[in-house]
Amino acid sequence: MKTFRAFCVAAMLTAAATVLHADDAHRVNTVVVTASNTAVNQIMVYDTAGQLLQSVPTQGQGGVSGNAGGIAAHDGMIAVVNFGSKSVSILARDGNDFKVKQVIPTISSPVSVAFGHHHLYVLGTTVVESHDIFGAHVGAGPDGVAGLLVADGSSAQVGVLNNQLVISEKSNVIETVALANDGAATGSATLVQNIPSNVNTPFGLVTRGNNAYVTIAHADEIALVRNGAVLTVTPSGTQHAPCWLALHGPFLYSSNSPSKSVSRYAVYGTEIVQDAAVAAQFSGSPTDIAYGGGWIGVVDGSGAVSHISIFSVDEDGNLTLNAVATINAPANGIAVIAED
Repeated sequence: MKTFRAFCVAAMLTAAATVLHADDAHRVNTVVVTASNTAVNQIMVYDTAGQLLQSVPTQGQGGVSGNAGGIAAHDGMIAVVNFGSKSVSILARDGNDFKVKQVIPTISSPVSVAFGHHHLYVLGTTVVESHDIFGAHVGAGPDGVAGLLVADGSSAQVGVLNNQLVISEKSNVIETVALANDGAATGSATLVQNIPSNVNTPFGLVTRGNNAYVTIAHADEIALVRNGAVLTVTPSGTQHAPCWLALHGPFLYSSNSPSKSVSRYAVYGTEIVQDAAVAAQFSGSPTDIAYGGGWIGVVDGSGAVSHISIFSVDEDGNLTLNAVATINAPANGIAVIAED
């Protein structure tokens, strides 16, 4: 009997150790990535404790501002915009090691990237372009291009919906571009209907299924776009200029640059309901936000100094600060990547 009990205890300890090891591995394999956005652009990879794991030159030039989605990740692949050199770098991940595999030229200076429908979509200052993906290779030339409605350099972010792209331009335009059956961009950009009459500077967006949540920053509003039309507009209350968005389950998070805060909203159906005006506070002005694998990463900036704040997210959508890393560069873009 004693031998049996000893065996059971040993088995339980072994199982517990295995779980702890798996949890530790998950924490190690979840990384937060941003880009220096400097003349010699490079990505910087952090663990969730805020430790810098790796810096990798993108082989391009930074210099972008006033945008979101400057970094996108999908299936072991990362895309990073090089605004100053009109290119997008594609990096591959092997564990926590990232290497540049391709540098793709773009038609106009890129500001935002997104993956979907076996394609990489690149939003530039004048056009949006699609590049097909074959395995781990991204097509060097676009298989679809659409001109933007304003194309004055105010483009902010691109997102992917079920059968179209949604794009924000800060010159008061939210537009869509249709996707062909194979995922390539096709046709011309179309203005979204029912844009509020007080529209003032559409900025960031986040998509899920056929829904796009879009900030209208200087009107202090967040809009729900579906099927090419605005369905709902919600004010941001005491927090001003919601700029960039992240989505996790029923929770939508907005980073509010002038208020130096993140707000939390509950989203369901056509409803957007603010349930925490201040879910997190920052010393600088937030410039991008992303969710992945139970973590939220936020970039904030003050002059030439940037910070990466890393939060764990519980089942009620509460944010707990886990780490802050300081970067002596005007960092742009953020992605939280959880490796299975």
